[in-house]
Parts: sequence; structure tokens; C-alpha cells
Amino acid sequence: MTFVKLADFLQELPDVPENVKIQTFYPMDEHIFACLSKKQYNYRSMKRSIVILLFLLIQIAGYSQTHKFQSVFIYSFTRYIQWPDAYNQGDFEILVLGDSPILDELKNMAQTKKVNGDRTIKVSKISNVSDIKKCNILYVPSNKSSQIDNILAKVSALSILIVTEEPGLGMKGSNINFIVKDGKLAFELNQAAITKKNLRISNELSRLAIMI
Repeated sequence: MTFVKLADFLQELPDVPENVKIQTFYPMDEHIFACLSKKQYNYRSMKRSIVILLFLLIQIAGYSQTHKFQSVFIYSFTRYIQWPDAYNQGDFEILVLGDSPILDELKNMAQTKKVNGDRTIKVSKISNVSDIKKCNILYVPSNKSSQIDNILAKVSALSILIVTEEPGLGMKGSNINFIVKDGKLAFELNQAAITKKNLRISNELSRLAIMI
């Protein structure tokens, strides 16, 4: 797998509604590298010799919009994370545990996107922890957060990326945990938990994350 440039991450953003603002910053001197608002995607090129550290800060104005942008992140994760060879065959599978608005968002994304250029994305809902099977990503919505210990035990021997959306779950062993910080969507990344899964993370993705 060849990891893509962080700038390509921005190209995956859906049309931005008027009540949502997105900004990215070059944090070393707080220089604004790019500003996106109301479907206007403009950013300034910088010299290749500079290591660009982007923080994608999404100001969310609605619950459903949160899951729309989570789906964008999740697709981008497929380009910055490398799974073991046994997980790189057939469809790229995403399981969603229980009911969540993200299910429809992921299914919509799967209709137009592929992983590594040719792998079809298959999104499925499962109802119980016992239904978890080998897949690439397991999304655990906030209403299933109380089951995180059982979930982690179920997948302990599998290289499944566990994605959650509840404060505190990153420290409990979730691999990537979405949070809203100061009104902006961000994600925590538990490097130790990911390493145990035999997943390989791009350094560029680590720079975007809140490392725990």
C-alpha cells in the first residue's frame, strides 16, 4: 500500500452546507494553510521541503452532519492504514454495531468509493457483539459504548480497526475514537492498541490525530 498525501484528504470532503465551517491550519506558526467554507475549497501550495502538519478542524452544527464527516474520515483512514495481507483480499468490509446514522452515510460513500482503487466497500449492520466477524473496520456508536470491554475481548485476536465516538473510549482500548473538542470534530488514536492489532499507521495520520 502507498500512503497518500495529506492534502488529498481534503479532496474527499463532501459539499459543505452553509452552517458548517472547515478550517485547516499549519500549526508551527499558526499560519492558515487553507480555509474552506460554503463549498469553496482554496489552499495555498507550500514548498515540498517543509513538513506540513495539518489539523482538520470541523465545526459541526448538527448531529447528522457529525456522522457525514465521520464517514469522510473513515474512508480516508483506509488510505492511511495498512492491514495484514489476510485482510487485503476480497471486499473491504465495514461493520456497524447496532443503529446509527453513520450506517446510511457509509453506504452512500461505498457506492462511489473503492479501497486501493479496486476493492469494493461492503457496509453491514450487526445487532450483537456475538455477530462480530472478520472485517476491516468495526464502528461502535455511542449507544453501544457500554459494551466496549466485550467488544475488545471478541476481537482481541483479529486485525480489526475499532472506531468509536464516545469520550474516554480511546483510553479504554478503542483504536480510533471520534470526539468533539471545542465544537470541532477530532479523533484520538491509541497507538499501543493499534500496534497490538498488527495495523500499520501512516506517520501523516498520526500527526492529524490526538495521540493517546
